[in-house]
Amino acid sequence: MNYESVIGLEVHAQLLTKTKIFCSCSTGFGAEPNTHVCPVCLGMPGVLPVLNRQVVEYTLRAALAMHCEIRERNYFARKNYFYPDLPKGYQISQYESPIAEHGWVEIQTGSGPKRIRITRIHMEEDAGKLVHSDEFTAAELSFVDFNRSGVPLMEIVSEPDLRSPEDAVEYLRTLRNILVYLEVCDGNMQEGSLRCDANISIRPSGSERFGTRTELKNMNSFKHVQRALAFEIERQKRVLESGREVVQETRLWEDDSGKTIGMRGKEESHDYRYFPEPDLLPLVIDDEWIEHVKGSLPELPEEKNARFIEEYRLPEYDAGVLCADKNLADYFEAVVREGVDAKRASNWIMTELLRELNRDEREITECPVSPNALADLFKLVDDGTISGKIAKSVFMEMYNSGKSAAQIVKDKGLRQVTDEAAIMAVIEKVIADNPRQVEQFKAGKDKVIGFFVGQVMKATQGKANPQKVNELLQKKLTEA
Repeated sequence: MNYESVIGLEVHAQLLTKTKIFCSCSTGFGAEPNTHVCPVCLGMPGVLPVLNRQVVEYTLRAALAMHCEIRERNYFARKNYFYPDLPKGYQISQYESPIAEHGWVEIQTGSGPKRIRITRIHMEEDAGKLVHSDEFTAAELSFVDFNRSGVPLMEIVSEPDLRSPEDAVEYLRTLRNILVYLEVCDGNMQEGSLRCDANISIRPSGSERFGTRTELKNMNSFKHVQRALAFEIERQKRVLESGREVVQETRLWEDDSGKTIGMRGKEESHDYRYFPEPDLLPLVIDDEWIEHVKGSLPELPEEKNARFIEEYRLPEYDAGVLCADKNLADYFEAVVREGVDAKRASNWIMTELLRELNRDEREITECPVSPNALADLFKLVDDGTISGKIAKSVFMEMYNSGKSAAQIVKDKGLRQVTDEAAIMAVIEKVIADNPRQVEQFKAGKDKVIGFFVGQVMKATQGKANPQKVNELLQKKLTEA
């Protein structure tokens, strides 16, 4: 039997506020355990939460960018469950009245653009973090770090509109890009700033009825999401084809084994015993507040893409690659502001630069070659100091050493040879060494000129000016 997968994602984005959602503790990453805590985020008796206004504004930004309806009056709720890193025994979240609903984002799939519906966006606090270690004792112990407790989260829940692991990853990439462009989340999946739970079921192709879903919990990389969903689809197929039923449960992805494993039975909303948070007043969002946030929205990926095509005359493909990452788009524009032709900058960034970054698994923000440094390299080509071919080897040295292009050219003696007498001496030797090719040229085989150019460039270690080489070769061969 042919099956169709049905996928929905619940994406948790950590908001880029300096302080937590209900207290003034820092949200900074990487501090010593339990140093960014206070009685409020530790859940001490008698303390009261105070809502961080910036958390609301950042969530409104995302909701508006994703075409959501904003709820004028919404409430916080207590989500009750026990876990060692949840000090209060409940999480302050939103349940029946999320801040935003009924939005959408558009993704690019193999069959063209597709609109993925957003069910809801709501605000909540993060839990702490368990650290498993046997560093200080022979026994296996777990320690609790509450620095993350109370860090503001925005949860974005999609409708089950995704039909393949590839589409799910594209949707997640699209969301990440929007959030980074909005400057509300840094999108750092390695640090847990962006993570997702995936709900996955399968059904016979053509069926409208949903199958029993499983939830894949806390995945923090695109690769993990794709591999976990692909495995789970095949696992559920095997279960159904063996005559058994898929069990509704929460499962974890094990990257080392390449499998999902059962964690617990899947909770329903009634398991959490939601009730209104008595310590927080209803949140009222009026039209004036919404219009203020609308006016502060930055240029979004689609808008930047269209502008790159119109303003810089870039092909759609180039604009799509550059605008898929805000930091990459910013890098490109910084190079162009230095006077570099836009298409030339685009070509270099997409080939030379991205090749090295992808090989090293680096982000553009970690690139050792600054936009100014890359522009300086182009200037050395334009003023005839080095050839385009040598520029590529100079770039590699810049990337690996962090040195400037001018310094590398000086240290390695790479300055281009433009002296006609020096070039002509090499040309005369190449012609003398290759009489057969000379006869071919005299017989009308003009393409053989490329052979001679190659030999001269090889003899000068690529330092001869190619234009000058062509000009002098044509003259000398015609005289020969």
